[in-house]
Amino acid sequence: MGETVFFSVVIPTYDRQPILEKCLRALETQDLSASSAVIDYEIVLVDDGSTDGTLDWLAAHQDEFPHVRWFQQDHAGPAAARNLGVEKALGDTIIFIDSDLVVLKGFLQAHSEALVQGKEKLGGDRFFTYGAVINTCNFDNPTAEPYKITDFSAAFFATGNVAIPKHWLEKAGLFDTGFQLYGWEDLELGVRLKNLGLKLIKCPEAVGYHWHPPFNLAQIPRLIDQEIQRGRMGVLFYQKHPTWDVKMMIQMTWFHRLLWGILSLNGALNERTMAPFLQWLINLGKPQLALEIARIFLNWYNVKGVYAAYKEIGKAE
Repeated sequence: MGETVFFSVVIPTYDRQPILEKCLRALETQDLSASSAVIDYEIVLVDDGSTDGTLDWLAAHQDEFPHVRWFQQDHAGPAAARNLGVEKALGDTIIFIDSDLVVLKGFLQAHSEALVQGKEKLGGDRFFTYGAVINTCNFDNPTAEPYKITDFSAAFFATGNVAIPKHWLEKAGLFDTGFQLYGWEDLELGVRLKNLGLKLIKCPEAVGYHWHPPFNLAQIPRLIDQEIQRGRMGVLFYQKHPTWDVKMMIQMTWFHRLLWGILSLNGALNERTMAPFLQWLINLGKPQLALEIARIFLNWYNVKGVYAAYKEIGKAE
């Protein structure tokens, strides 16, 4: 028998029970070919202190989810939850997805084929495979969404849909739980993996559909808060890795300041002035387009958050 793989699919979850159900059902109905390298798989679910009855629901339906093993922790964020999942995982290869991702039937098979081919090509396992993530707000049928240009990701290591040998995660030191607020904990681990010489192998056949509710104006305060948090965590990222690459990633350059300053007309295009136009697009049935346009001022908040946090640590440029 050739190369074999035992997958541990690690999923952190927090108050996501309705979409988590779709996520787990999709993973339970995987098509594995007779010659598949996958000898077995498990789903390691870490509940990050949910208050919506997630664990009660799981306990009541555990017969329907034979691959699921679940663990719980007090609410400590996705980095801590993923670390616990890796620690509890029995598999040699970890797949990270989020609990609002619904995968296709060939998901595990696609990752396994890419891992086997990658090993042959590179002569070792110093790499990880990165699947495709398609954003959708269709709850009833998430996998019906077509691929859009806005689904493209240039990230090196993102936890939306990635498979990696467990020992490299352990060698890199897992996720830094200092990233308490929103953003960057996966990309920061990615920098450490890159420093160990790991390569990224794209695996577009391993498709996951990332569900989120359709954009509406009521979400804007939370989205702005997330961008400000992301700015603060970006500065923590830069403190750990003070490189030009990281500066570009977190948008801490004069170019980004100028770009989003110009695009937002120095803040004149904001959540108040743009609300009527965004609502008009939503009424036309174009919430995704409205969200992309809202990113003009959301990015401006992010850049301002970065510079405010940088000033606070006494290193203002």
